[in-house]
Amino acid sequence: MNREAIRFILGWILNVEGALLLLPTLVAAIYRESCGWTFAATVLLCLAIGIPCTWGGLRQKVFHTREGLVIVALSWLVLSIVGAIPFVLSGAIPHPVDALFETVSGFTTTGASILTDVESLPRSILFWRSFTHWIGGMGILVFILSILPLSGGYHMHLMKAESPGPEVSKLAPRVQSTAKILYGIYLVLTAVEVVLLLLGNMPLFDALTTTFGTAGTGGFGIKNDSITSYSPYIQYVVTIFMILFGVNFNAYFLILMGRAKQLRYAEEVWTYLGIIAASVAVIAFNTYRIYQNVEETFRHAAFQVASIITTTGFATTDFDQWPQLSRTILVILMFIGACAGSTGGGIKVSRLLILVKSIRMEFHYFLHPREVRCLRLEGHAVSSDTIRSVNVFLITYMMVFVVSTLLVSLDNQDLVTNFTAVAATLNNIGPGLAAVGPTQNFSHFSVFSKLVLTFDMLAGRLELFPVLLIFFPRTWKRFS
Repeated sequence: MNREAIRFILGWILNVEGALLLLPTLVAAIYRESCGWTFAATVLLCLAIGIPCTWGGLRQKVFHTREGLVIVALSWLVLSIVGAIPFVLSGAIPHPVDALFETVSGFTTTGASILTDVESLPRSILFWRSFTHWIGGMGILVFILSILPLSGGYHMHLMKAESPGPEVSKLAPRVQSTAKILYGIYLVLTAVEVVLLLLGNMPLFDALTTTFGTAGTGGFGIKNDSITSYSPYIQYVVTIFMILFGVNFNAYFLILMGRAKQLRYAEEVWTYLGIIAASVAVIAFNTYRIYQNVEETFRHAAFQVASIITTTGFATTDFDQWPQLSRTILVILMFIGACAGSTGGGIKVSRLLILVKSIRMEFHYFLHPREVRCLRLEGHAVSSDTIRSVNVFLITYMMVFVVSTLLVSLDNQDLVTNFTAVAATLNNIGPGLAAVGPTQNFSHFSVFSKLVLTFDMLAGRLELFPVLLIFFPRTWKRFS
Protein backbone atom coordinates (compact mmCIF):
# COMPACT_ATOMS: atom_id res chain seq x y z
CA MET A 1 0.00 0.00 0.00
CA ASN A 2 1.52 3.30 -1.12
CA ARG A 3 0.47 5.45 1.84
CA GLU A 4 2.52 8.40 0.59
CA ALA A 5 0.39 8.58 -2.54
CA ILE A 6 -2.79 8.51 -0.43
CA ARG A 7 -1.50 11.36 1.75
CA PHE A 8 -0.41 13.40 -1.27
CA ILE A 9 -3.68 13.09 -3.21
CA LEU A 10 -5.80 13.74 -0.10
CA GLY A 11 -3.72 16.85 0.49
CA TRP A 12 -4.51 18.08 -3.00
CA ILE A 13 -8.18 17.28 -2.47
CA LEU A 14 -8.17 19.63 0.54
CA ASN A 15 -6.24 22.33 -1.33
CA VAL A 16 -8.64 22.25 -4.27
CA GLU A 17 -11.68 22.19 -2.01
CA GLY A 18 -10.29 25.18 -0.15
CA ALA A 19 -9.95 27.05 -3.43
CA LEU A 20 -13.48 26.12 -4.48
CA LEU A 21 -14.86 27.31 -1.14
CA LEU A 22 -13.69 30.80 -2.02
CA LEU A 23 -16.66 31.10 -4.42
CA PRO A 24 -19.39 30.80 -1.74
CA THR A 25 -17.24 33.09 0.42
CA LEU A 26 -17.44 35.66 -2.39
CA VAL A 27 -21.21 35.12 -2.70
CA ALA A 28 -21.59 35.76 1.03
CA ALA A 29 -19.62 39.00 0.64
CA ILE A 30 -21.74 40.13 -2.32
CA TYR A 31 -24.99 39.54 -0.46
CA ARG A 32 -23.49 40.76 2.85
CA GLU A 33 -24.30 37.56 4.71
CA SER A 34 -22.77 36.99 8.12
CA CYS A 35 -22.25 33.27 7.47
CA GLY A 36 -19.38 34.09 5.12
CA TRP A 37 -16.91 33.54 7.95
CA THR A 38 -17.82 29.84 8.06
CA PHE A 39 -16.57 29.39 4.49
CA ALA A 40 -13.44 31.43 5.18
CA ALA A 41 -12.68 29.34 8.28
CA THR A 42 -13.16 26.13 6.29
CA VAL A 43 -10.79 27.44 3.60
CA LEU A 44 -8.10 28.03 6.22
CA LEU A 45 -8.66 24.54 7.67
CA CYS A 46 -8.32 22.95 4.22
CA LEU A 47 -5.08 24.77 3.46
CA ALA A 48 -3.65 24.20 6.95
CA ILE A 49 -3.96 20.43 6.45
CA GLY A 50 -3.62 20.21 2.68
CA ILE A 51 -0.43 22.23 2.10
CA PRO A 52 1.75 20.19 4.54
CA CYS A 53 0.44 16.97 2.98
CA THR A 54 1.54 18.05 -0.50
CA TRP A 55 4.77 19.73 0.54
CA GLY A 56 7.77 18.12 -1.13
CA GLY A 57 5.77 16.40 -3.87
CA LEU A 58 5.32 12.68 -4.40
CA ARG A 59 8.49 10.58 -4.38
CA GLN A 60 6.97 7.12 -4.80
CA LYS A 61 4.75 7.53 -7.84
CA VAL A 62 3.99 3.87 -8.47
CA PHE A 63 0.67 2.60 -7.24
CA HIS A 64 -1.85 0.14 -8.55
CA THR A 65 -5.58 -0.50 -8.69
CA ARG A 66 -5.85 -1.10 -4.95
CA GLU A 67 -4.37 2.28 -4.07
CA GLY A 68 -6.46 3.95 -6.78
CA LEU A 69 -9.68 2.58 -5.32
CA VAL A 70 -8.72 3.51 -1.76
CA ILE A 71 -7.62 7.02 -2.76
CA VAL A 72 -10.91 7.65 -4.57
CA ALA A 73 -13.05 6.39 -1.66
CA LEU A 74 -11.13 8.36 0.97
CA SER A 75 -11.03 11.47 -1.22
CA TRP A 76 -14.81 11.57 -1.52
CA LEU A 77 -15.21 10.93 2.20
CA VAL A 78 -12.79 13.73 3.15
CA LEU A 79 -14.35 16.03 0.56
CA SER A 80 -17.81 15.45 2.05
CA ILE A 81 -16.81 15.79 5.71
CA VAL A 82 -15.02 19.09 5.10
CA GLY A 83 -17.80 20.30 2.80
CA ALA A 84 -20.32 19.79 5.60
CA ILE A 85 -18.51 22.12 8.01
CA PRO A 86 -20.05 25.39 6.71
CA PHE A 87 -23.55 23.92 7.08
CA VAL A 88 -22.90 23.10 10.73
CA LEU A 89 -21.03 26.28 11.68
CA SER A 90 -23.60 28.56 10.01
CA GLY A 91 -26.48 26.81 11.76
CA ALA A 92 -28.18 26.08 8.44
CA ILE A 93 -27.97 22.35 9.26
CA PRO A 94 -26.79 22.15 12.88
CA HIS A 95 -26.83 18.34 13.25
CA PRO A 96 -23.54 16.85 11.93
CA VAL A 97 -25.20 13.72 10.48
CA ASP A 98 -27.81 15.79 8.67
CA ALA A 99 -25.09 18.10 7.35
CA LEU A 100 -23.05 15.12 6.17
CA PHE A 101 -26.12 13.59 4.51
CA GLU A 102 -26.82 16.85 2.66
CA THR A 103 -23.21 17.30 1.60
CA VAL A 104 -22.73 13.72 0.42
CA SER A 105 -26.02 14.07 -1.44
CA GLY A 106 -24.57 17.15 -3.12
CA PHE A 107 -21.15 15.80 -4.09
CA THR A 108 -22.54 12.45 -5.24
CA THR A 109 -25.14 14.39 -7.31
CA THR A 110 -27.98 12.57 -5.56
CA GLY A 111 -30.14 15.53 -4.60
CA ALA A 112 -31.85 13.84 -1.64
CA SER A 113 -32.40 16.41 1.09
CA ILE A 114 -33.28 16.63 4.76
CA LEU A 115 -34.25 20.32 4.43
CA THR A 116 -37.90 21.34 4.64
CA ASP A 117 -37.52 24.99 3.63
CA VAL A 118 -34.58 25.73 1.34
CA GLU A 119 -35.83 29.23 0.51
CA SER A 120 -35.06 30.37 4.07
CA LEU A 121 -31.34 29.59 3.70
CA PRO A 122 -28.69 32.27 2.99
CA ARG A 123 -27.68 32.67 -0.65
CA SER A 124 -24.10 31.57 0.01
CA ILE A 125 -25.30 28.34 1.61
CA LEU A 126 -27.63 27.69 -1.35
CA PHE A 127 -24.77 28.40 -3.74
CA TRP A 128 -22.39 25.97 -2.00
CA ARG A 129 -25.14 23.35 -1.77
CA SER A 130 -25.74 23.50 -5.54
CA PHE A 131 -22.06 23.96 -6.40
CA THR A 132 -21.27 20.60 -4.78
CA HIS A 133 -23.30 19.03 -7.61
CA TRP A 134 -21.13 20.63 -10.25
CA ILE A 135 -17.93 19.62 -8.45
CA GLY A 136 -19.05 16.02 -8.02
CA GLY A 137 -20.62 15.66 -11.46
CA MET A 138 -17.41 15.16 -13.41
CA GLY A 139 -15.43 14.05 -10.39
CA ILE A 140 -12.99 15.91 -8.18
CA LEU A 141 -10.10 13.60 -9.03
CA VAL A 142 -10.67 14.06 -12.76
CA PHE A 143 -10.29 17.79 -12.08
CA ILE A 144 -7.09 17.23 -10.09
CA LEU A 145 -5.66 15.01 -12.83
CA SER A 146 -6.31 17.81 -15.32
CA ILE A 147 -4.29 20.40 -13.39
CA LEU A 148 -1.49 18.49 -11.65
CA PRO A 149 1.74 17.99 -13.61
CA LEU A 150 1.89 14.30 -12.75
CA SER A 151 3.38 11.53 -14.86
CA GLY A 152 3.15 7.78 -14.96
CA GLY A 153 0.57 5.21 -15.99
CA TYR A 154 -0.94 4.98 -12.52
CA HIS A 155 -3.25 7.93 -13.27
CA MET A 156 -5.63 5.62 -15.05
CA HIS A 157 -6.28 3.73 -11.80
CA LEU A 158 -7.73 6.95 -10.32
CA MET A 159 -9.85 7.75 -13.36
CA LYS A 160 -11.18 4.19 -13.61
CA ALA A 161 -12.11 4.17 -9.93
CA GLU A 162 -13.98 7.47 -10.12
CA SER A 163 -15.52 7.40 -13.61
CA PRO A 164 -18.85 5.59 -14.03
CA GLY A 165 -19.30 2.64 -16.36
CA PRO A 166 -17.97 -0.86 -17.03
CA GLU A 167 -15.03 0.46 -19.07
CA VAL A 168 -13.10 3.74 -19.05
CA SER A 169 -11.10 4.68 -22.13
CA LYS A 170 -8.65 7.49 -22.73
CA LEU A 171 -9.72 10.14 -25.25
CA ALA A 172 -6.08 11.16 -25.67
CA PRO A 173 -2.72 9.36 -25.21
CA ARG A 174 -2.14 11.04 -21.84
CA VAL A 175 -4.57 10.77 -18.94
CA GLN A 176 -4.06 14.45 -18.10
CA SER A 177 -5.11 15.40 -21.64
CA THR A 178 -8.19 13.18 -21.34
CA ALA A 179 -9.15 14.88 -18.08
CA LYS A 180 -8.75 18.31 -19.69
CA ILE A 181 -10.94 17.30 -22.64
CA LEU A 182 -13.66 16.01 -20.32
CA TYR A 183 -13.66 19.17 -18.22
CA GLY A 184 -13.55 21.33 -21.33
CA ILE A 185 -16.74 19.70 -22.64
CA TYR A 186 -18.27 19.99 -19.17
CA LEU A 187 -17.49 23.71 -18.94
CA VAL A 188 -18.81 24.49 -22.42
CA LEU A 189 -22.12 22.70 -21.83
CA THR A 190 -22.43 24.45 -18.45
CA ALA A 191 -21.81 27.88 -19.96
CA VAL A 192 -24.30 27.31 -22.80
CA GLU A 193 -27.05 26.31 -20.37
CA VAL A 194 -26.42 29.36 -18.18
CA VAL A 195 -26.74 31.63 -21.23
CA LEU A 196 -29.96 29.96 -22.41
CA LEU A 197 -31.50 30.24 -18.94
CA LEU A 198 -30.57 33.92 -18.78
CA LEU A 199 -32.29 34.40 -22.15
CA GLY A 200 -35.43 33.06 -20.46
CA ASN A 201 -35.29 35.95 -17.96
CA MET A 202 -33.98 33.75 -15.17
CA PRO A 203 -31.96 35.68 -12.54
CA LEU A 204 -28.21 35.01 -12.69
CA PHE A 205 -28.09 33.38 -9.25
CA ASP A 206 -30.97 31.07 -10.18
CA ALA A 207 -29.40 30.29 -13.56
CA LEU A 208 -26.07 29.34 -11.99
CA THR A 209 -27.49 27.15 -9.24
CA THR A 210 -29.98 25.47 -11.61
CA THR A 211 -27.20 24.78 -14.10
CA PHE A 212 -24.98 23.33 -11.38
CA GLY A 213 -27.78 20.88 -10.54
CA THR A 214 -28.40 20.05 -14.20
CA ALA A 215 -24.75 19.66 -15.22
CA GLY A 216 -23.99 17.40 -12.27
CA THR A 217 -27.37 15.67 -12.74
CA GLY A 218 -27.90 16.42 -9.05
CA GLY A 219 -31.22 18.14 -8.51
CA PHE A 220 -30.78 20.49 -5.56
CA GLY A 221 -33.12 23.41 -6.15
CA ILE A 222 -33.19 26.83 -4.53
CA LYS A 223 -36.98 26.86 -4.37
CA ASN A 224 -39.21 24.60 -2.31
CA ASP A 225 -41.13 23.54 -5.42
CA SER A 226 -37.93 22.69 -7.35
CA ILE A 227 -38.47 23.86 -10.98
CA THR A 228 -42.29 24.03 -10.90
CA SER A 229 -42.61 27.82 -10.60
CA TYR A 230 -40.32 28.57 -13.54
CA SER A 231 -41.60 29.19 -17.08
CA PRO A 232 -42.20 26.41 -19.63
CA TYR A 233 -39.22 27.72 -21.64
CA ILE A 234 -36.88 27.21 -18.68
CA GLN A 235 -38.35 23.78 -18.02
CA TYR A 236 -37.68 22.78 -21.64
CA VAL A 237 -34.09 24.07 -21.47
CA VAL A 238 -33.44 22.10 -18.28
CA THR A 239 -35.04 19.00 -19.82
CA ILE A 240 -32.79 19.15 -22.87
CA PHE A 241 -29.62 19.68 -20.86
CA MET A 242 -30.44 16.92 -18.38
CA ILE A 243 -30.59 14.57 -21.36
CA LEU A 244 -27.38 16.01 -22.83
CA PHE A 245 -25.45 15.58 -19.58
CA GLY A 246 -26.67 11.98 -19.42
CA VAL A 247 -24.96 11.17 -22.74
CA ASN A 248 -21.54 9.52 -22.76
CA PHE A 249 -19.03 12.37 -23.16
CA ASN A 250 -17.13 10.27 -25.71
CA ALA A 251 -19.94 11.15 -28.15
CA TYR A 252 -19.18 14.86 -27.78
CA PHE A 253 -15.48 14.16 -28.26
CA LEU A 254 -16.22 12.40 -31.57
CA ILE A 255 -18.23 15.41 -32.71
CA LEU A 256 -15.39 17.79 -31.76
CA MET A 257 -12.89 15.67 -33.67
CA GLY A 258 -15.07 15.67 -36.80
CA ARG A 259 -15.85 11.97 -36.45
CA ALA A 260 -19.61 12.32 -35.97
CA LYS A 261 -20.23 9.49 -38.45
CA GLN A 262 -18.95 7.06 -35.83
CA LEU A 263 -21.95 7.91 -33.67
CA ARG A 264 -24.05 5.53 -35.75
CA TYR A 265 -22.27 2.73 -33.85
CA ALA A 266 -23.02 4.33 -30.46
CA GLU A 267 -25.48 1.66 -29.28
CA GLU A 268 -25.58 2.94 -25.74
CA VAL A 269 -26.47 6.50 -26.74
CA TRP A 270 -29.19 5.42 -29.18
CA THR A 271 -30.62 2.95 -26.67
CA TYR A 272 -30.60 5.68 -24.00
CA LEU A 273 -32.45 8.09 -26.30
CA GLY A 274 -34.86 5.33 -27.36
CA ILE A 275 -35.72 4.53 -23.74
CA ILE A 276 -36.40 8.21 -23.10
CA ALA A 277 -38.63 8.56 -26.19
CA ALA A 278 -40.63 5.41 -25.40
CA SER A 279 -41.04 6.36 -21.72
CA VAL A 280 -42.19 9.89 -22.56
CA ALA A 281 -44.74 8.56 -25.06
CA VAL A 282 -46.24 6.02 -22.65
CA ILE A 283 -46.33 8.40 -19.67
CA ALA A 284 -47.79 11.24 -21.74
CA PHE A 285 -50.57 8.92 -22.95
CA ASN A 286 -51.13 7.63 -19.41
CA THR A 287 -51.33 11.11 -17.81
CA TYR A 288 -53.00 13.22 -20.51
CA ARG A 289 -56.22 13.55 -18.49
CA ILE A 290 -54.39 15.10 -15.54
CA TYR A 291 -53.20 18.23 -17.34
CA GLN A 292 -54.93 20.94 -19.32
CA ASN A 293 -53.53 20.30 -22.78
CA VAL A 294 -51.17 18.16 -24.86
CA GLU A 295 -48.22 20.55 -24.52
CA GLU A 296 -48.37 20.58 -20.72
CA THR A 297 -48.72 16.81 -20.61
CA PHE A 298 -45.72 16.30 -22.89
CA ARG A 299 -43.62 18.86 -20.99
CA HIS A 300 -44.15 17.25 -17.60
CA ALA A 301 -43.69 13.73 -18.97
CA ALA A 302 -40.47 14.66 -20.79
CA PHE A 303 -39.09 16.58 -17.82
CA GLN A 304 -39.69 13.81 -15.29
CA VAL A 305 -38.40 11.06 -17.57
CA ALA A 306 -35.24 13.08 -18.26
CA SER A 307 -34.88 13.93 -14.57
CA ILE A 308 -35.22 10.32 -13.38
CA ILE A 309 -33.22 8.43 -16.03
CA THR A 310 -30.34 10.90 -15.74
CA THR A 311 -30.72 10.69 -11.93
CA THR A 312 -31.01 14.48 -11.67
CA GLY A 313 -34.05 14.64 -9.40
CA PHE A 314 -35.58 17.99 -10.39
CA ALA A 315 -39.37 18.07 -10.51
CA THR A 316 -42.04 20.17 -12.23
CA THR A 317 -44.98 18.25 -10.82
CA ASP A 318 -45.81 15.78 -8.06
CA PHE A 319 -45.31 12.58 -10.06
CA ASP A 320 -46.19 10.57 -6.95
CA GLN A 321 -49.81 11.39 -7.87
CA TRP A 322 -49.49 9.89 -11.36
CA PRO A 323 -51.18 6.58 -12.31
CA GLN A 324 -49.46 3.36 -11.30
CA LEU A 325 -48.13 2.64 -14.80
CA SER A 326 -46.32 5.98 -14.99
CA ARG A 327 -44.92 5.65 -11.48
CA THR A 328 -43.71 2.13 -12.23
CA ILE A 329 -41.93 3.33 -15.37
CA LEU A 330 -40.17 6.02 -13.34
CA VAL A 331 -39.03 3.45 -10.75
CA ILE A 332 -37.61 1.27 -13.54
CA LEU A 333 -35.81 4.29 -14.98
CA MET A 334 -34.26 4.88 -11.55
CA PHE A 335 -32.38 1.60 -11.93
CA ILE A 336 -31.50 1.97 -15.61
CA GLY A 337 -29.76 5.31 -15.22
CA ALA A 338 -27.85 7.27 -17.84
CA CYS A 339 -24.92 6.40 -20.11
CA ALA A 340 -21.50 5.36 -18.87
CA GLY A 341 -19.03 8.23 -19.09
CA SER A 342 -21.72 10.80 -18.24
CA THR A 343 -22.50 12.66 -15.04
CA GLY A 344 -25.60 10.49 -14.46
CA GLY A 345 -25.97 7.62 -12.01
CA GLY A 346 -27.84 4.33 -11.98
CA ILE A 347 -26.71 0.93 -13.24
CA LYS A 348 -25.91 2.48 -16.68
CA VAL A 349 -27.36 1.63 -20.08
CA SER A 350 -24.12 0.00 -21.27
CA ARG A 351 -24.18 -2.55 -18.44
CA LEU A 352 -27.78 -3.46 -19.22
CA LEU A 353 -26.91 -3.83 -22.92
CA ILE A 354 -24.07 -6.19 -22.03
CA LEU A 355 -26.38 -8.13 -19.71
CA VAL A 356 -29.13 -8.47 -22.35
CA LYS A 357 -26.61 -9.54 -25.00
CA SER A 358 -25.09 -12.06 -22.58
CA ILE A 359 -28.51 -13.59 -21.93
CA ARG A 360 -29.22 -13.75 -25.66
CA MET A 361 -25.85 -15.43 -26.21
CA GLU A 362 -26.64 -18.04 -23.55
CA PHE A 363 -29.91 -18.87 -25.32
CA HIS A 364 -27.97 -19.25 -28.55
CA TYR A 365 -25.53 -21.63 -26.87
CA PHE A 366 -28.43 -23.83 -25.80
CA LEU A 367 -29.41 -24.17 -29.45
CA HIS A 368 -25.88 -24.30 -30.88
CA PRO A 369 -23.53 -25.50 -28.10
CA ARG A 370 -20.50 -25.96 -30.39
CA GLU A 371 -20.63 -22.55 -32.02
CA VAL A 372 -18.17 -19.88 -30.88
CA ARG A 373 -19.62 -16.37 -30.71
CA CYS A 374 -18.25 -13.04 -29.53
CA LEU A 375 -20.29 -10.47 -27.63
CA ARG A 376 -19.95 -7.12 -29.35
CA LEU A 377 -20.96 -3.64 -28.23
CA GLU A 378 -20.75 -0.60 -30.46
CA GLY A 379 -18.79 -2.55 -33.07
CA HIS A 380 -16.13 -3.78 -30.63
CA ALA A 381 -15.66 -7.14 -28.95
CA VAL A 382 -16.40 -7.06 -25.23
CA SER A 383 -13.70 -8.80 -23.22
CA SER A 384 -14.51 -11.63 -20.84
CA ASP A 385 -13.10 -9.49 -18.00
CA THR A 386 -15.65 -6.76 -18.75
CA ILE A 387 -18.51 -9.26 -18.87
CA ARG A 388 -17.34 -10.73 -15.57
CA SER A 389 -17.07 -7.29 -13.96
CA VAL A 390 -20.61 -6.42 -15.10
CA ASN A 391 -21.98 -9.64 -13.61
CA VAL A 392 -20.10 -9.12 -10.33
CA PHE A 393 -21.25 -5.49 -10.19
CA LEU A 394 -24.91 -6.43 -10.63
CA ILE A 395 -24.72 -9.17 -7.98
CA THR A 396 -22.98 -6.83 -5.53
CA TYR A 397 -25.47 -4.09 -6.36
CA MET A 398 -28.42 -6.37 -5.52
CA MET A 399 -26.80 -7.46 -2.25
CA VAL A 400 -26.15 -3.87 -1.14
CA PHE A 401 -29.67 -2.90 -2.15
CA VAL A 402 -31.29 -5.73 -0.19
CA VAL A 403 -29.18 -5.18 2.94
CA SER A 404 -29.77 -1.42 2.86
CA THR A 405 -33.52 -1.87 2.49
CA LEU A 406 -33.56 -4.24 5.46
CA LEU A 407 -31.57 -1.82 7.62
CA VAL A 408 -33.70 1.18 6.70
CA SER A 409 -36.86 -0.82 7.41
CA LEU A 410 -35.94 -0.72 11.12
CA ASP A 411 -37.51 2.76 11.11
CA ASN A 412 -40.92 1.15 10.46
CA GLN A 413 -41.61 3.21 7.36
CA ASP A 414 -43.84 1.69 4.66
CA LEU A 415 -42.35 -0.59 2.02
CA VAL A 416 -42.66 1.88 -0.87
CA THR A 417 -40.84 4.55 1.16
CA ASN A 418 -38.03 2.19 2.18
CA PHE A 419 -37.63 0.65 -1.27
CA THR A 420 -37.59 3.91 -3.20
CA ALA A 421 -35.45 5.69 -0.57
CA VAL A 422 -32.70 3.12 -1.12
CA ALA A 423 -33.27 3.19 -4.89
CA ALA A 424 -33.09 6.98 -4.89
CA THR A 425 -29.84 7.11 -2.90
CA LEU A 426 -28.01 4.08 -4.31
CA ASN A 427 -28.80 5.26 -7.85
CA ASN A 428 -28.04 8.91 -6.95
CA ILE A 429 -31.47 10.17 -7.98
CA GLY A 430 -32.89 12.13 -5.04
CA PRO A 431 -36.66 11.84 -4.79
CA GLY A 432 -38.47 8.54 -4.50
CA LEU A 433 -42.13 7.82 -3.84
CA ALA A 434 -44.48 8.02 -0.84
CA ALA A 435 -42.75 9.67 2.16
CA VAL A 436 -39.65 10.47 0.06
CA GLY A 437 -41.60 11.69 -2.98
CA PRO A 438 -40.89 14.89 -4.94
CA THR A 439 -42.76 17.06 -2.41
CA GLN A 440 -41.26 15.28 0.63
CA ASN A 441 -37.74 14.86 2.08
CA PHE A 442 -35.54 12.50 4.09
CA SER A 443 -35.65 14.37 7.41
CA HIS A 444 -37.97 11.84 9.07
CA PHE A 445 -35.44 8.99 8.94
CA SER A 446 -33.44 8.09 12.03
CA VAL A 447 -29.75 8.94 12.37
CA PHE A 448 -28.87 5.29 11.70
CA SER A 449 -30.95 5.18 8.50
CA LYS A 450 -29.45 8.47 7.32
CA LEU A 451 -25.97 6.97 7.75
CA VAL A 452 -27.03 3.89 5.78
CA LEU A 453 -28.44 6.07 3.00
CA THR A 454 -25.31 8.26 3.09
CA PHE A 455 -23.23 5.13 2.55
CA ASP A 456 -25.52 4.17 -0.34
CA MET A 457 -25.02 7.56 -1.99
CA LEU A 458 -21.23 7.23 -1.84
CA ALA A 459 -21.32 3.60 -2.94
CA GLY A 460 -23.65 4.42 -5.81
CA ARG A 461 -21.56 7.34 -7.07
CA LEU A 462 -18.31 5.36 -6.92
CA GLU A 463 -19.99 2.21 -8.23
CA LEU A 464 -19.67 0.14 -5.06
CA PHE A 465 -16.18 -1.34 -5.07
CA PRO A 466 -14.01 1.63 -3.98
CA VAL A 467 -16.23 2.18 -0.93
CA LEU A 468 -16.58 -1.52 -0.06
CA LEU A 469 -12.85 -2.13 -0.44
CA ILE A 470 -11.88 0.17 2.43
CA PHE A 471 -13.68 -2.20 4.85
CA PHE A 472 -11.42 -5.14 3.95
CA PRO A 473 -8.41 -5.42 6.32
CA ARG A 474 -6.28 -6.90 3.54
CA THR A 475 -6.59 -3.63 1.62
CA TRP A 476 -4.43 -1.82 4.16
CA LYS A 477 -1.56 -4.31 4.29
CA ARG A 478 1.71 -3.17 2.81
CA PHE A 479 2.07 -6.39 0.88
CA SER A 480 -0.71 -8.66 -0.34
